[in-house]
Amino acid sequence: MKIENSKSRLLMEIIKTHYHPDITTLESKSIVTRLATRSITIQGNAILLLYTERYEDYSLPGGGLDLDENIIEGMIRELSEETGAKEIRNIKPFGAYEEYRPWYKPDYDIQHMISYCYTCDISKELGIPKLETYETENGMKATWVNIHDAIKYNNQTMTISHKKGMSIERETFLLKLIAKKLM
Repeated sequence: MKIENSKSRLLMEIIKTHYHPDITTLESKSIVTRLATRSITIQGNAILLLYTERYEDYSLPGGGLDLDENIIEGMIRELSEETGAKEIRNIKPFGAYEEYRPWYKPDYDIQHMISYCYTCDISKELGIPKLETYETENGMKATWVNIHDAIKYNNQTMTISHKKGMSIERETFLLKLIAKKLM
């Protein structure tokens, strides 16, 4: 299956569709769709990830697109804001991760999130990130890390931590796929 975004006219292959365990059916449910991006930046044996102290996990830089924002422009914005990345170039599609999860507001039952993942190159030296208040409060920090160490760490968090967030399954799946295809 491929997803098309009207702003960029980009077709991207769905690499996985994930249903949260609490989602047993989409029938008769109200669904809100959120588009997001994830950046894959590798240099040598290291990948640029975000470590979040609150959730005890590693994740790819990225986040939600603003209303009517072009996907690639949003990816560049998120990567730069969260990591201080500079000289972002050679952007190529990797695949889209689609997920259905419970929505926390009363206006919808389910959130359908599509994360558009891209590989790119950046300058090794990072600038100063421009994190949102909640990101700073959650202890989010950009770091170059060995991808296999990050996968091992996330697997351990999923096994033993009560602090894990809902996104860790997506992030660990993507890291494993990246390690298999790109490392």
